[in-house]
Amino acid sequence: MAIKRILVPVDFSSPSMHALDYAIDVARSLAAEVVVLFAVEPIYSITPGDLYAPASELSALMQEQRRQGRDQLAKIEARLKKRRAKLRTVLADGLAYQVIVSVAEKLKTDLIVMATHGRTGLSHLFIGSVAEKVVRSAGCPVLTIRVPEAQRSRGKRARR
Repeated sequence: MAIKRILVPVDFSSPSMHALDYAIDVARSLAAEVVVLFAVEPIYSITPGDLYAPASELSALMQEQRRQGRDQLAKIEARLKKRRAKLRTVLADGLAYQVIVSVAEKLKTDLIVMATHGRTGLSHLFIGSVAEKVVRSAGCPVLTIRVPEAQRSRGKRARR
């Protein structure tokens, strides 16, 4: 199987940046293109008071998420240009796992490389795992990268 296009979904966390770096190394050795994807997820009301928030406020929040996503993707693009990677970025709206699977299909992606945050217990039960849903739904192979706890902790300290 020839790998020509690798999709890397990011949420700009340390684990997703680690997965992106891993994908860049793989892509360079295969002369493949890397597509960096950020999904802007819908905002759901959490409290009864939020149910009465004007739609314009929710729309403004979504616009701000898109703006921040574009800014972060531009920073990634600038950083990776130095590594001479074949790269493009995509920003899309929707539930993360659905967007990832849809973009992978649309772009005829050969491989998805993504981080798993390693949630367990109740947080996994209630939040679920985007990576798990992608693995179950994607039409191409999915490589999940789990960042060891020690590296996640170092990443948090470095960003402060």
